[in-house]
Formats: sequence, structure tokens, C-alpha cells
Amino acid sequence: MQSFSATELDRAAALLLNGGLVAFPTETVYGLGADASSASAVSRIFEVKGRPKGHPLIVHAASLESAMPLASEWSETARELAAAFWPGPLTLILPASPLALDEVTGGQRSVGIRVPGHPVALGLLQAFAKVGGSGWLAAPSANVFGAVSPTRAQDVVRSLGGRMGEGDAVIDGGASSVGLESTIVDCTVSPPRVLRPGGIPREAIDAVVRLADSEVAKRQSAPRVSGSLASHYAPRTPLKLMSQEEMHKCLAQLQSAPKRIAVWCLGDETDPQGRALIAQLNASANCELLLAPAQPDAYGQQLYARLNDWDQAGFDEIWLERPPEGLAWEAVLDRLGRASGG
Repeated sequence: MQSFSATELDRAAALLLNGGLVAFPTETVYGLGADASSASAVSRIFEVKGRPKGHPLIVHAASLESAMPLASEWSETARELAAAFWPGPLTLILPASPLALDEVTGGQRSVGIRVPGHPVALGLLQAFAKVGGSGWLAAPSANVFGAVSPTRAQDVVRSLGGRMGEGDAVIDGGASSVGLESTIVDCTVSPPRVLRPGGIPREAIDAVVRLADSEVAKRQSAPRVSGSLASHYAPRTPLKLMSQEEMHKCLAQLQSAPKRIAVWCLGDETDPQGRALIAQLNASANCELLLAPAQPDAYGQQLYARLNDWDQAGFDEIWLERPPEGLAWEAVLDRLGRASGG
């Protein structure tokens, strides 16, 4: 990870104070930040990303103390979760105070807040407060709306470089360590419920506060939150999520209809069927094969970078082997389902 001087962060903070946008690293993905207290600055996020108006944003703060004025109520549950997981990849949905702008909340009476666990993000938030700013940054992912999220500065530049202006900036803080967006927990209800799986596993949250049963939560109406659309996080290149059997069948079809395919297999070479598939993929002139990590944390950390790179490389299709079911893979499977169109 790169280091940044106070002077560099002060320059970025000054841009934010003047209504500019600053793309900055977090441990989850890169965010496109604007002063959360400025309606005009927040509106530029929607303009630059091509994001539909009314789609709520997450507000980033430097600490629980600085975040508190944004919510009209902090339940004991919310405080416990903040104490356990902030700074970190957890967003809390709370009753919005009048300080949370409609442009940020999407006109709802709730607001999403998190304290990021990345030193550059925290340094930028602190610098913004130091130069007289609100200290709050509304920051969705720093990419065109609906596209693959950026986990490196180069991904931001590829996606938004032609859309940002002279008064905007991109801070390169190296690759995001988590690589998937934050877990979103709705604390406006009791018991709280997970609205988006992410960087904090469900079981870790459930160990701190008892969560609502996931099936019950699905049947209840819930606030609109970031990243909840059926199709999202999607590369321009068609993405297919397949079992090993489905890959075998598609490989056979390539002989009659050649395409250039990027393939990410989990690569369990202890399994005879997995070994056979890897051998077949390696033998195909149409396929570029890479083996994916077998652990969900490592898989999630690499996923978006892999998709962003392949999206630039001119492949006709991207094939991903479907990871196993289970809570450990919940966030990864959520993103893959949305990236492949459900």
C-alpha cells in the first residue's frame, strides 16, 4: 500500500471543500467521495457515475463520534455493532437525522453509515474535517453505475477518467484488501437484518447481536440500499456462472462456434473431474485459464480485479466456475449472481 503525506491529503480535502469529487481507496472498493453535506457536490456523484437519482448512498465518517449526528437514533444494537466492527467493512442503516440530505438517503428516512478501515480513507476524512469540511463523505463505488466495482486506482481511471473534471482527483492507495463491498445491516428494525452480505460474514455479526432469520427478513419490506439491484457489478463482457458439467458442455460447443474465453476455475486437482476439466481447458486454444483461490476471502479480494482486467482484454465471454454454497461464500455468490444477471 502506498503512503500519503498530510500535504497530499490536505490538497484532496481542499478539492472536496470546493465541491470536487475525490476517488479514494477503502478496504472494500474504491469510493467516489463528495461532501455529504453539500447537495450540489452529491449531485455530481450521480452525474459522473450515471447513477439513477433516488438510489441511496453510503456516508463515510472517521469515527463513531463523528458519525453520530447523521442519525436521529442510535440503538444499543447499532452501538454494539459499531464498537465491534468499526473501522471496517460494515454499513449500518439507521434513522436519518435532518443532517442527512435527501440526495444521500434517496428521500428515505434512513441513512447508511460506515467508518472505513483503510488508513488513507481515514486520513482523508480527518483532513476534510481539518480544513473546515463536514468530515462526512458520501461515497459509492468509483465506477460507472452497474459496472464492476474498482479495487485499484487504475480501475477508477478506466471507468471514470473521461467523466471527472479538473477539480476532481483519484488517490492511488494500492489494491483494496477485502475487495467486496461492505456488509449492510438494517438497524431500524429489531432484530437487525442483513440487507447485503459483504466484507463482514453474517456469522461474525450474529455472534455480536442476534440477527433476524434471513428467510423472515426477505419477506419484510426494507429500505433501498446500495448494490441491491438484480443486475449489478457486471462486466461488459458476457459472464457465465457454471458448474464443471456445464463447462464441459460449453467447451464441446466451442469447436463449432469458436470464441475467445477467459476462464476462472476453482481448480480442485484432488477431484478427478476437476483435473479432467483443467486439462481440457488448458488444451483448448480458445481459452485463457486461471485458477481461482479456494478460500472465499481470497476469492473475493481478487474477483473484481480479475473481471476488470478481462473486461479490457477483448474476450468474447467470461466463464466462472460456481463456488460452493454456504455462508462462507454468501457475499461472493451474491456478487456473482448479480454480475451474471441473476
